[in-house]
Amino acid sequence: MRSATVQSNQTYLVSSVRGEKGVAMLTVLMVMLMMTVLGIAAITTSALENSMAGLQRTTESAAQAAESGIGTSANVLLQVLLPENGNQIPAVLLSNASPAGPVPVSNQTIFQGEIIGNPENLNDVPTGSGAAPNISMSVGGYAVACDVDRMYVKMSAGSGQQQFSAYDGAGVGTGSNGAAVYFKIDCVASLTATGTESRVTAVYSCALTGDGCQKQP
Repeated sequence: MRSATVQSNQTYLVSSVRGEKGVAMLTVLMVMLMMTVLGIAAITTSALENSMAGLQRTTESAAQAAESGIGTSANVLLQVLLPENGNQIPAVLLSNASPAGPVPVSNQTIFQGEIIGNPENLNDVPTGSGAAPNISMSVGGYAVACDVDRMYVKMSAGSGQQQFSAYDGAGVGTGSNGAAVYFKIDCVASLTATGTESRVTAVYSCALTGDGCQKQP
């Protein structure tokens, strides 16, 4: 009888130990599963953050390239309006110059006409279907295309007599820098490899006598 009792106790102990081992193994598996999920989540979050940071840097670079196109366009306007250039684009700014300039020689005549207002407010675009950019350049690997449109001429404040006589007082006339031409510059910078694109538009006021161009707020 005693022998049967001992054997029963031994069987119970063996079963208990096996049960505890099973629970311990299940616990370990659960902990490993949780750690694996947390690890994958951390890796995914880190990769997403890196991707977002890279996209932000690329977008900023594209915007800077487009801004560079804006500045170049304004400089071309200034050069054309200088009296010594006679409303003509200087040869050094043309694409067939050496080194190549930013103005496509194929669009030289059209661009010169736009600057002097012939036609005024031409409805064209820098990129896309039927685009014929006035400025075409490469900045940091980005292809930059710009369209320049003459919008209107604004006379300086003053009486009609002052303006017609080119009076050099508070209200000056067209003959002494009393009028400014307003241009809209639209630039698009794109990187085909990544599909990144940035568009920047600005308005510049340029003196008819070529004394300067100012970016408008």
